[in-house]
Amino acid sequence: MSPLPMESDIEAERKENEKKRVLLSPIAKPLAGKKVRKKILKVVRRASEMRQLKRGVKEVVKAVRRGKKGLCVIAGDISPIDVITHVPILCEEADVPYIYVPSKEDLAKAGVTKRPTCCVLILTEPEKGEVNEDEKAKFREDYDEVVKEVKSLTRALF
Repeated sequence: MSPLPMESDIEAERKENEKKRVLLSPIAKPLAGKKVRKKILKVVRRASEMRQLKRGVKEVVKAVRRGKKGLCVIAGDISPIDVITHVPILCEEADVPYIYVPSKEDLAKAGVTKRPTCCVLILTEPEKGEVNEDEKAKFREDYDEVVKEVKSLTRALF
């Protein structure tokens, strides 16, 4: 009796990506493409290191209601969907750009947390402490580039 043939890593990854695509919520628009998603997650990581990140629905909603400005990144695979349906509306009312990424796990990894995260808000200014001017300038440049791409995606959608 011969052993069962094993899947190659490429096939396993392809199947996992298909599962992720199926689990996206119907309201996950505008959804970031592959290139934009990489840039967004990179900016989320840098914001986390600079303490310019709010994680989770509760913190994000509180910050947006208090008038904080930034970029809201929402996971598109949240279930039940009712948890995040009010976040895009709040962002639109407060003139805060928002975008969806396919995976809450990827968002949490970029935000340097172990727990999957529904949404994060990248703030334009740090909450506490001082930040090196060079780091701040580089972050601001990357942040502005991502916001510009997010706004163009949103304009194309609506």
